[in-house]
Amino acid sequence: MRRDTIFYKLFKQFPGLLFELVDEPPSEAENYQFESVEVKETAFRIDGVFLPPANGVFKTVFFAEVQFQKDEDLYHRFFSELFLFLYRHSIRYEDWFGVIIFGSGSFEPSKPIIHRALLESGQVKRIYLDELGDLRQQSLGLGLMLLTNVTSETKAVEGARFLLERARQQSEQAIIDLVTTIIVYKFSNLSREEIAMMLGLNLEEPRAIREAKEEGREEEARSLILRLLNRRVGAVPEQLQCQIQGLSVEQLEALADTLLDFSTLADLEAWLQVEVSG
Repeated sequence: MRRDTIFYKLFKQFPGLLFELVDEPPSEAENYQFESVEVKETAFRIDGVFLPPANGVFKTVFFAEVQFQKDEDLYHRFFSELFLFLYRHSIRYEDWFGVIIFGSGSFEPSKPIIHRALLESGQVKRIYLDELGDLRQQSLGLGLMLLTNVTSETKAVEGARFLLERARQQSEQAIIDLVTTIIVYKFSNLSREEIAMMLGLNLEEPRAIREAKEEGREEEARSLILRLLNRRVGAVPEQLQCQIQGLSVEQLEALADTLLDFSTLADLEAWLQVEVSG
């Protein structure tokens, strides 16, 4: 389950949600715009950038990173991307703040000492979802975050039903769609009808079930693979991107398994030539 993708959907729909995790949010938090930003002339793409309103008083840009697996290079990458972005936009922003969301403390890099000045500067906040408590005690948005981190199938269904009931009471269709999407990812082996029955939904209600099953996961897989390739072999030319967009789900899965063996664009080109022409 691509939980980081779910988080970026959450942030896109509810940009103010990030600031529920920040001790001193900016006064214009609700007007921030969430974007995925490519840093030109590099292989970096920053997936979570919260841009202040153009006419706002405070010019603080927020960066978000979501991590659900161990990555010893996380801080190297996060701060490199962050400062490259600030270098490219030095005139527009006066300050920055970083929020790193971990599924648990076990996913944090084991040797953070090289970045201690930044991590302890007061400009970075680390969040551990497994320490935030029961999702029933949180806002709807934070409850969705915690639902992504629930490993027990029984508790996931119970939590989803609880959030769905609250979303219905508040007429939050976007929350209903996101809850359903999370459960679709967690129970990818179940049919639309089975998921709807499990959650107590009418078959007409959860549009997210159809979208996640039919379109969403495939598009997200392509986006994720392109990001990984950009980091692995450098910026992928448009011609190769078009070929990747045309791959089937089975070919995308094969590429995901193989790309870690690539070291240059030539490796990718050779693989695509076999897959596309074969």
